[in-house]
Amino acid sequence: MTQPISPSSSRRNHRAAIVAQAPDAALRQAWATYPDDPAFTYVRRPETGLVCVRGRIGGGGASFPFGDATATRTTVRLENGAIGHAMVLGRNAERATIAAVIDALACDPTAATGIDKHIIEPLAQALAARDAKRARQTAATKVDFFTLVRGED
Repeated sequence: MTQPISPSSSRRNHRAAIVAQAPDAALRQAWATYPDDPAFTYVRRPETGLVCVRGRIGGGGASFPFGDATATRTTVRLENGAIGHAMVLGRNAERATIAAVIDALACDPTAATGIDKHIIEPLAQALAARDAKRARQTAATKVDFFTLVRGED
């Protein structure tokens, strides 16, 4: 039996995962549909740097340094005092800022409902459709191998 995760932590992780996986254009479009344009100040302006990417052979071995990746991080504070953090792969400061504002807005349960409705759910549906399309394309290339027994070998 698995250990229960606190609902707020699991929702926050889910939101962060959806925002991280969404294409830039889709994230900007979803953000544009959000009815509120919250004012914020930067606690930490967007900074771009390198992060070490770790890997595991076979997904289960000891981890090793696989290489470096460019990442941008930022922290924002909304007028109501809520603080949001974000780190995204690449050099896109606008994407990091949007992700941090979404994180800060989601601290308020009422705003979190709106964030989920206007941003997270449409992005999650688009990602699910993309994954289903990739699965169909991959399944179309599947080859079944079989062996025929010949003679008395």
